[in-house]
Amino acid sequence: MRILVLGGTAFLSAEIARWAIMAGHDVTCLARGTLAGPPAGATWVRADRSQGTAAYAPVAAGPSGPARWDAVIDVSRDPVQAREALEVLAGTARHWTVISSCSVYADHSVAGAAEDAPVLPPLAPGTELTMENYGEAKSAIEHWALGLARDKAHLCRAGLIGGPGDGSDRYGYWPARFARDDGPVLVPDIPADPTQVIDVRDLAAWVVAAAETRVTGALNAVGEIVPFAAYLEACRRLTGAKATVVAVPGDWLAGHGVNYWAGPDSLPLWLPPGHDGFAARSNSAALAAGLSLRPWTQTLHDTLEDERRRGLTRERKAGLGPEKERTVLAAFRDQPA
Repeated sequence: MRILVLGGTAFLSAEIARWAIMAGHDVTCLARGTLAGPPAGATWVRADRSQGTAAYAPVAAGPSGPARWDAVIDVSRDPVQAREALEVLAGTARHWTVISSCSVYADHSVAGAAEDAPVLPPLAPGTELTMENYGEAKSAIEHWALGLARDKAHLCRAGLIGGPGDGSDRYGYWPARFARDDGPVLVPDIPADPTQVIDVRDLAAWVVAAAETRVTGALNAVGEIVPFAAYLEACRRLTGAKATVVAVPGDWLAGHGVNYWAGPDSLPLWLPPGHDGFAARSNSAALAAGLSLRPWTQTLHDTLEDERRRGLTRERKAGLGPEKERTVLAAFRDQPA
């Protein structure tokens, strides 16, 4: 197959290109390559998608009309760029994959929800992209894909993506924290809450396989549901840590400057109230369509190895730094009896 990856230089898109190359496909990556280039073996078309439809001229079909690409895979979160790519390329591509997100869903309170759950309205044109409207932006991209690629569109609704190379620092925070030192580990008191991660390698392999077999429609690309306590215990066993775990109620943490889920001063994977289903979505349809998942403990093992390579004491995008953790622990222990 001739596969065009719109991206191909960072985390998931690079992994998709890598898997497509390993599967023997002819892979082209259209990307700026500001920080990195695509994997070895891919043809690199340097282009800046912010420049409008002209960016796609080097990879567009000729006037004779035959499909130039057997599959196009787009990881964009920008609805304008996604629409422009569809306008230029979708007419002659045989298959179109949108890397979407489970953030498109309007309700995250119901565990086990499937693809028929209501989604957010598409982001209004001209709206500035922020992390707060990420779900609406992905919903807009899905809208354009269904309108322009129609029955060729695969809406791959990914959940939390983890594994080696994850720059968000979320899934890797906890194994890295246990491995860093044996000081007390501050954790949210949520033992039964679900965690759900999909290994970037499994997701990439399935995106390529789905393009090969022309899977279409919306599918939740999410991993196995694992209780937070089981995940933490696996982190402890894997690292051999002797640290004391201090479980703190969520409302106390939220009132003392600790953030949910991701970003600075956060406890990753801890979700705010009303998100009981955010990390507990059904993946039955995707499994039936060919998604294959490695054991989550293997992802955890490989994530820890990657964390060690990158440095356990490095500055992180998500999690509590050592000083912040000590400060919060001290405040919790100094409460009046």
